[in-house]
Amino acid sequence: MSFESLGLSPALVRVLSEIGYTQPTPIQAEAIPLALARHDLLGGAQTGTGKTAAFSLPLLQRLSETAPAFGGPRRIRALVLTPTRELAHQVHESLRTYGKHLRLNSTVIYGGAGMNPQLDALRRGVDILVATPGRLIDHLERGSVKLGDVEVLVLDEADRMLDMGFLPAIKRILNKLPATRQTMLFSATFEEAIKKLALEFMRNPRQVQVETQNKVANTVTHRAHPVDGARKRDLLIDILSQRWQEQILVFGKTKHGCNRLSEQLEKAGITSVAIHGNKSQSQRLKALADFKSGKARVLVATDVAARGLDIPLLPLVINFDLPMVAEDYVHRIGRTGRAGASGEAISLVSPDEGGLLRAIHRVLKADIEMVEVEGYKPSRGIRMGNDNASAGRPAGQRPPSRQRRPHADQAPRHAHAGAKAHPAADRRERRSVNAPRAPRGL
Repeated sequence: MSFESLGLSPALVRVLSEIGYTQPTPIQAEAIPLALARHDLLGGAQTGTGKTAAFSLPLLQRLSETAPAFGGPRRIRALVLTPTRELAHQVHESLRTYGKHLRLNSTVIYGGAGMNPQLDALRRGVDILVATPGRLIDHLERGSVKLGDVEVLVLDEADRMLDMGFLPAIKRILNKLPATRQTMLFSATFEEAIKKLALEFMRNPRQVQVETQNKVANTVTHRAHPVDGARKRDLLIDILSQRWQEQILVFGKTKHGCNRLSEQLEKAGITSVAIHGNKSQSQRLKALADFKSGKARVLVATDVAARGLDIPLLPLVINFDLPMVAEDYVHRIGRTGRAGASGEAISLVSPDEGGLLRAIHRVLKADIEMVEVEGYKPSRGIRMGNDNASAGRPAGQRPPSRQRRPHADQAPRHAHAGAKAHPAADRRERRSVNAPRAPRGL
């Protein structure tokens, strides 16, 4: 099955080919034709199954087919709601990538960021708005967002939004939208609250469900090095220098960051190439060929660019930046430990990434060995308790102010569970990350 056979437009098929997507995932194969037919859709899928493309591609195609007259004012015609600012940013980047051959404009708004740049972007006009519920409520109250022209609504990771106490905000937002809109709701689970929401705000939704495959080879060992963010590059160079005989895949968070890191490695005498969404297909193929042939010893990649890479006998994967979504860790380390061979996954973890590491541990269901490297002890211990990030809510992103009182459907505003890391008695401290009991609702 090809993407073209699903009914996608040539412009979208072209960009999928350029970024190396050859075949749709199960959720894409089932959801895209239904979404293109403008059915309301209930999608059961976790992050890592390709669900973002499953709703982004038909959304983009619909808007491109009904584009307003050239030169007319842009208005919000599609709204994507996500539970966290990290996911909002990730979805926005995906929409920009998939829609780069289309005349559509998008922006993202979330808490914990300045209001003025968001206001400026909204004033210029957008076709697609990606938002977290709390910040969208702020803009609705200011009058800076109008939702009367929305044709498509996507609720991404709806179960997490409900767990975080956003149900009242979601209902307020839904009441501002036209009844004629198409609604797509994606959730890892379909609990009673999700079904009730669907019955209340969706019209005869079609349901598709795929199972996630968070399987990790048991031949892979997992290690985390706590280190201040400013010293990650130095620690990475030390590790690469010590393991000079090995081909190593390094994951970064952003396109610009991967480019810069690859250049810094080259200056340190370590041959390196980078691949990311801004590279053309020919550039990616050349970089991958240089890596496989040994011309470049290190490949630095973003998550999007690394999907589908076939690199046999890769002994080591390094997470220079932890993935914002825990399930992406599984995809990253799936590049090592193949066909029964032993593999190793090393993560460089700054103190403010402790929550992300905890989330990875919950998905992984395996021990992650914490190893403090001599000379790189962080300025503060990595907090392995239930901080904001580990609870699924990044700092600065809260439910609307009227809903801050904790209740059964809302995570506590301040979570203090968990102990700080203790100083190491030895120069090289080793301990396992053991997950404490998760708070209710997570």
